[in-house]
Amino acid sequence: MKRTYNIFQIDAFTETPFKGNPAAVTFGPGLSGEEMQLIAREMNLSETAFITSSEAADYKLQWFTPKVEIELCGHATIASLHYLYELGKINNRPGITFETMSGILNCPVKDEAYYMQIPIMEMEEFDDCREEVIEALGIDRKSVPSKYPFQLLQNGYLYVYSESLKALKEMTPNFDFIADLQKKCSFKDICLYTLETYDKESFAHSRFFAPYHGINEDPVTGSANGPLMLVLKKMGFIPDDGADVTKVFEQGDIIGRSGRIIVSHSPITNDLFIGGNAVTVLKGEMTL
Repeated sequence: MKRTYNIFQIDAFTETPFKGNPAAVTFGPGLSGEEMQLIAREMNLSETAFITSSEAADYKLQWFTPKVEIELCGHATIASLHYLYELGKINNRPGITFETMSGILNCPVKDEAYYMQIPIMEMEEFDDCREEVIEALGIDRKSVPSKYPFQLLQNGYLYVYSESLKALKEMTPNFDFIADLQKKCSFKDICLYTLETYDKESFAHSRFFAPYHGINEDPVTGSANGPLMLVLKKMGFIPDDGADVTKVFEQGDIIGRSGRIIVSHSPITNDLFIGGNAVTVLKGEMTL
């Protein structure tokens, strides 16, 4: 018997269609992991999100790239919140919880924006393959000062600081080389960031490269911009004085998919949240 599922394509971290980062979202009762992977491959977006029932939270949420299931995805979670909101599943509730591979995520909805809790992960300085990473990124070496060490997050995200937005615009990444280094040098994806920005209201601008996960460049990466707040504190760019801090980070402008991410960190509770807007650009049905 054929099964029919509604599926939305939603742009996250923007209020403007065709900006931000697109994700497909659907309710997936009865779908096997193999079917979810096939659907993600068919949608051919950086991530497709599947919402199912959960005994541990309001819903279970899974994310798939066209190649693999992943542990965490920021923009597809924001898109999932928007999907549930449009279907009337959130209504006047202050938020919902998702059961995920990264644990239970608390996701508030407030001030006409969607938020999600980002797990706090350990990080360490990482200078293995430094010169090769810079070469693979195709970025002006002078813009990547050696006094600022790379930072490696527990999940494999490698954070690389550049002094210049111009260098981020003019770089010519070699994605095959990056993918080879990801296998060789014990990191998975690269977040390249600078404190020079397009908007005066923004604090940092980034680009995110993930050929390891089948995505050469991700337009707007919530799961990377959240921990970027902690990287900036560790590097001394944001005071680590025990006070709550909220910043706006930007990504995607260079590739025509501009997005803005609100990032908040409370040192007392050690809670880290990302937030933003979302807009539906496509609604359809999928028949299996």
